[in-house]
Amino acid sequence: MPMPRRLSYLPLFASVLAFLFALRSAPLFAQEQEEVRRGPRVIYEDKHDTSLPLRTMLLVGPQQGTRAMPLPHRRPGPSRVETTPSVIQPSSPSLQVATTNVLSFNGIGSTGFAPPDPNASVGSTQVVETVNDSYQVFNKSTGASQLGPVSIGNLWVGFGGICETGNLSDPVVLFDKAAGRWVIAIVAFDSLFSNNAECIAVSTSSDATGSFNRYALSFGSDLNDYTKMSVWPDAYYLSANIFPYGGAFVGPAACALDRTAMLSGSTATAQCFLLGTNDASLLPSDLDGATAPPSGSPNFFLELGTSTSLNLYKFHVDFANSSNTTLTGPVNISVPSYTDACGGSGGTCIPQRGTSQQLDTLGERLMFRLAYRNFGNHESLVATHSIASGSSTAVRWYEIRSPNATPAVYQSGTFAPDASSRWMPSIAMDKAGDIALGYSVSSSTLYPYILLSPIRGTCRATHWERWTLKPRFLPVWAHKRAGLAAGATTPAWPLTLRMTAPFGTTTNISLPMAALTGLPG
Repeated sequence: MPMPRRLSYLPLFASVLAFLFALRSAPLFAQEQEEVRRGPRVIYEDKHDTSLPLRTMLLVGPQQGTRAMPLPHRRPGPSRVETTPSVIQPSSPSLQVATTNVLSFNGIGSTGFAPPDPNASVGSTQVVETVNDSYQVFNKSTGASQLGPVSIGNLWVGFGGICETGNLSDPVVLFDKAAGRWVIAIVAFDSLFSNNAECIAVSTSSDATGSFNRYALSFGSDLNDYTKMSVWPDAYYLSANIFPYGGAFVGPAACALDRTAMLSGSTATAQCFLLGTNDASLLPSDLDGATAPPSGSPNFFLELGTSTSLNLYKFHVDFANSSNTTLTGPVNISVPSYTDACGGSGGTCIPQRGTSQQLDTLGERLMFRLAYRNFGNHESLVATHSIASGSSTAVRWYEIRSPNATPAVYQSGTFAPDASSRWMPSIAMDKAGDIALGYSVSSSTLYPYILLSPIRGTCRATHWERWTLKPRFLPVWAHKRAGLAAGATTPAWPLTLRMTAPFGTTTNISLPMAALTGLPG
């Protein structure tokens, strides 16, 4: 018996239905998924070599005067204004973290460069500080100088190219704890911003007065402004805000540098993704502690999102085959609402005693570093930035857990115990889960000074102000600092934190160093 004719339309009907469903569902599905970016820009080194030991070279001292081509303080990305007030966290006299102040000493003195862009890191036996245009190595135990201060340009003597002959700015120094090596990065550029590069120096030993493997990575006509670096098992990660020919902002770059090659002094490459103008001032995660991330873990890049969120990206790199390299995200992480410092501008609004000049907050971005620690049963990132608090500025901080699964804020705080402004913070976490913040404090009746504030992590955000560096006049130019850096730790000393910040006038800048050590219990 022949089949009814109406059944012959079923395949056509099914095809049309499937097509219509695909049109309807595909965009919705895409919106629900994190974007996976592929095809990074591969940057091949201009050259590399190994320097002579710094301690044997004829070193040039710091150069007096202003920068030949200062980088202006650019404010990329959107501003953020909250719709509901933040909950302010007062200082608490109870449940405090036991600490002791172990050491303070003068860092690099005046170089005549403004802003000085101070930065410091702690190694197994040394502390290294970098500023525009200086470099100095200190004994970690005594604070005595072992080399310098000398011009940071000495790192590039005999190297040639833009790293040796160009303008230098925005230095970053880190200690690669797993390898026992120092990593120093600095931006190099010509007067027209037509030739821009990241210059990388990786020490050949744990001695920062010794020799360095040197690399020049060209960004061509793209100015790689405000670079920040981090150490991760599979790469050195770098972020930068990109301004072609020093002009309009086109987005931030997230880059991975071949750590294995740089440690061995062999040919190295970098792989970079460029995001859009809705993103800005990314921070790569920097490994603290002796426990590495889980095998194959991506590096995490974090930025401010909206007034109620942070954005997290995951960077997986394959130096053998760049087609396998991915940048995934953003993952949107909900946070308590906030407004960027200075009423949403993130700009200059901090009063200080004795002058009408106000201070810059850099309040539209997260502050260096994004510290990562693997506790075995969980992973944590800690981050901090400056926000508006009434007519003042306050410190906002976060602990984010499970960054490679479902990242969420485990605890956070807005610290504003009085009417003084607190801004430009830095943060680190010890192996017990306790946190320390370092930040600047000022008001119309106070000279600016520095405070360290421990936070009892096990008691969910109980903290108080513990220790200060001497107050001194600060000029109006934007300044930034390395802030806190977790040092070499042992079971008896779970956390040693050191920080540096600029004090003085535009022509007489002092850069003291301080250390705060946590005690058991």
